[in-house]
Amino acid sequence: MEKRTARLTILIDPRKKEMFEEICAQNDLTPSQVVRKLIRQYIIDNAGGRELPDWLTPGGKSGV
Repeated sequence: MEKRTARLTILIDPRKKEMFEEICAQNDLTPSQVVRKLIRQYIIDNAGGRELPDWLTPGGKSGV
């Protein structure tokens, strides 16, 4: 399981950010939760044959 956190700064159009935050709130999720899920899925989908840790694989322990 992940032990530390790191900051990721992105630039996004203010209108997209506002809509993203509204949709997250409607789904009772924070923007950070959604971005972590998107990144985790992107890694799984594009690992290119790399062995993934248990906490990152579907059915493994949560790496949120």
